[in-house]
Amino acid sequence: MTVSAASSPRETEAGTRQRVLALVTREGPISAAELAARLRLTSAGIRRHVAGLEAENLVAVHEGAPAGGRGRPARRYVATDLAQESMSGAYTAVAVQALEYLAEVGGDAAIDGFVERHVAQLEDRYAPQITGESIEERAGQLADALAADGYAASVRPVPGTLMMQLCQGHCPVQHVAARFPQICDAEARTFSRLLGSHVQRLVTLAGGAHVCTTNIPVTRPSSENPTPAGVSGSVEGTR
Repeated sequence: MTVSAASSPRETEAGTRQRVLALVTREGPISAAELAARLRLTSAGIRRHVAGLEAENLVAVHEGAPAGGRGRPARRYVATDLAQESMSGAYTAVAVQALEYLAEVGGDAAIDGFVERHVAQLEDRYAPQITGESIEERAGQLADALAADGYAASVRPVPGTLMMQLCQGHCPVQHVAARFPQICDAEARTFSRLLGSHVQRLVTLAGGAHVCTTNIPVTRPSSENPTPAGVSGSVEGTR
């Protein structure tokens, strides 16, 4: 029987640091205390890993106002653009070039056709996974499907409202969507159809935010058919 070698301390350290980065990407802005609790690490350990990620420019402090607007802002961390790029793979530039060429030879209609085909395939794959009876269940299932595709997605309630937010901490096509924002708009319309509810896209990674945020009402609209999804605005989400 072959016995595998135990992981070296360096490998274990690197693996833990990747877990920290993954959680910051998915849940950020997130504090060191929250990271320690979620990952079951000591305060000293999480500070060491966060400091290492900061030194590599993979996470950064996102300054947010404390509750009540008083006191020192909490230090909460988000993934940086460099971290997003490192997770997007080596073919982003090629994808952008391919779509730019398609735009040159086929115009906007060709790009729109490609985008609609892309989101239609996404919808076909996700629809069988979204079977919940309530909007909360369906939103959670959509987040799980997106997370499995590398979008680091989660759902959070918006305190004091009848809204929740679908947050995508990573976007594999972020730099493509920055050049072709039709992708973000079509994605929001797809979410609306999958959830059976109006949704409003507030901000996107492609637009320069630290997360893609989509507002989802908890109560269903009176009409049986969902209102077309809202597109990106200038107001950042609560996350």
